[in-house]
Amino acid sequence: MVSRMTADVLRRPALAERQARMAVALLFFTNGALFANLLPRYPQIKADLGIGNAAYGLAVAAFPAGAIAAGLTAGVLIRGFGSARVAVACTLLTGVGILVAGVADSVLLFAGALFLAGAMDAITDVAQNAHGLRVQRRYGRSIINSFHAIWSIGAVTGGAMAAGAIALGLSRGQHLSISLVLFVVVACVALRFCLPGPDADPASEPVLDGDAGRRKPRSVGGLRTAWMLAALVVIATAGTLVEDAGSSWAALYLSDSLHASVVLAASGYVALVGAQFVGRLVGDRLVNRFGQRAVARAGGLITAAGMGTALAVPTVPGTIAGFAAAGLGVATLVPAAMHEADELPGLKPGSGLTVVSWLMRLGFLLSPPIVGLVADATSLRVGLLVVPLAGLLVLALAGVLRARPR
Repeated sequence: MVSRMTADVLRRPALAERQARMAVALLFFTNGALFANLLPRYPQIKADLGIGNAAYGLAVAAFPAGAIAAGLTAGVLIRGFGSARVAVACTLLTGVGILVAGVADSVLLFAGALFLAGAMDAITDVAQNAHGLRVQRRYGRSIINSFHAIWSIGAVTGGAMAAGAIALGLSRGQHLSISLVLFVVVACVALRFCLPGPDADPASEPVLDGDAGRRKPRSVGGLRTAWMLAALVVIATAGTLVEDAGSSWAALYLSDSLHASVVLAASGYVALVGAQFVGRLVGDRLVNRFGQRAVARAGGLITAAGMGTALAVPTVPGTIAGFAAAGLGVATLVPAAMHEADELPGLKPGSGLTVVSWLMRLGFLLSPPIVGLVADATSLRVGLLVVPLAGLLVLALAGVLRARPR
């Protein structure tokens, strides 16, 4: 009895770890909210610029293009300045890019601002996940999905803020300036409570529970490591394909193809991120019990079946439900791939996480122009088949993830 009570006390996070967890949660919240404030403005921006689906898809692809261009610098910056400082600094620059994109009066300026925002967002993403995984190692159990759940709350909050700004008649400049100032202040406050010191090798981080922590990494050869890293990139990319379908095309598909009202059309993206939040909220509990592999396979099946049915039988309620199923299905994919990549042996600290975060942006880069071109050649309904196909990819590759934890 005494030994069990002692173990429970040792597993209980100290005040510094609890504060750091809250700080990382705030960073994820601001990251989700900043970009989500711009997304509901996309149809209005597209109309004001007078561009078609293909041109719009190419312009929106500037965001992931910026992420691809700058993503590999994240590891170097984190090792030089620390993950927390890098996350906060790049949050500020992301917000600036989003503001400029919102008030752009030309396609080139719109795409250029999105390129800047995407570059800074990619670095922020790696930095905040690196710090989140550092806190997770202190906890000794999976908590990374809870951070991504907070990101989803931020996304819903940002979307709601945009809807409120539109209803109040605020200009895009006024609305996005308020968003920038508010969330940069939140990020700066969070920085004060992040873990101190440099980011260490994951194997050397102290943990509170050795069985759940990264005390004994799996022994994997060089070719095996490369294969696993490639598979993890595809799994993460599948998650980003689904997220992009909701952010870039859900509102347009519901309004243009299914003739939903403007308010109802916004429900597709909200349904996706809302269901994604629910999946991430319970994700850590499911992963700790069943393992990443089983959770990912179930998610791939839900995504393929849910969105596949919605596209086969197109209705407004069914499509909203399909986007919700897709959001639920991919909820844990990106956190799972990042966590697994961060623990691959034989790589420098943060290298696996950086590579996965960098290459998964290909989903955001390739999806908008491909879906746009397919939509112009056939229909947007056909273009959105990328969503159920992403679910099938996850089913095929989920074997690289861990089975049930020890």
